[in-house]
Amino acid sequence: MTNRTPAASSSPGPSPGADAAADRPSLVERAVRRGFTERYAAAEEDVARIIDATYRVMERTGTIDPKVRDILLEAGFSSPTFYRHFTSKDELLLVILDDGRRQLTDYLTHRMAKAPDARGRVRAWIEGVLAQATNAAAAARTRPFVVNAARIAEQFPEEHAASVRGPLALLATAIADGAHDGSLTPADAPRDAQAVNDLVFTTMERHVLARSRPTAPEIRALVAFCERALGAPEK
Repeated sequence: MTNRTPAASSSPGPSPGADAAADRPSLVERAVRRGFTERYAAAEEDVARIIDATYRVMERTGTIDPKVRDILLEAGFSSPTFYRHFTSKDELLLVILDDGRRQLTDYLTHRMAKAPDARGRVRAWIEGVLAQATNAAAAARTRPFVVNAARIAEQFPEEHAASVRGPLALLATAIADGAHDGSLTPADAPRDAQAVNDLVFTTMERHVLARSRPTAPEIRALVAFCERALGAPEK
C-alpha cells in the first residue's frame, strides 16, 4: 500500500493573517467613514459660523431678535444652509444660550478652582455670575437671552432646563463641600444652592436689562448676605 498526498480542497481555508485582515475596515467602509467625517466637520464649521455671526449681529445692532437674513448675510450663507442645521430661529437662540451657559460653567469652574475652601468657591461663583453684568462684552452677549429667556423656555422647556444645570451643579457641590469642611453650615445644600442661584442670577439679569453694572459694595453685600444665609461663621 503506497502513501498518497491528500488532494487540495476545493474550498481553501483561511490564509495566514486572515483574522487580522478581517479586523481592518474594507475600502468601502473606509470611504464611508471618511465621507461621514468630512461632512460632520463641514457641518460643525457651518454651525460655528452661524453662531458667531449671530453674536456679532446682536452685539453690533443691539437687536434682541435678529432676522435670519441678517445672520446669514453676516455669515455669508444662504437660507438652505441655515435650515439644514436649525429648524427655526428660536432653535438657534437655544443653541447659543446653551453655548453661553457652557462657557459660563467653564469660566466659573476656573474661578472656583483658585479658592482655598468651599466658602471661597461659593464667593467665586457669585462674583463670576455677576461678572456677566460688570463686563461690557459679556453683558452685550447676555442681554438678548435674558430678554428672550421666557419665550425660549416655553418653547424648549427640557433643553432650556438642561442649559442651566451646569452653573447650579457647581454651586450645589461647593455648598455641600462647605458643610463637610466647616466653612459653611447650610440647612439643605441643594435647596440653598437653588435659592442663592435664583438671587444672584436675578441680580445679574436686572443689571443687564438696565445696562447698569453692580458696584463693588453691592457685590460684597450680596456675597455677605449669601454667606450668612449659608451659615458661614463670622470672620
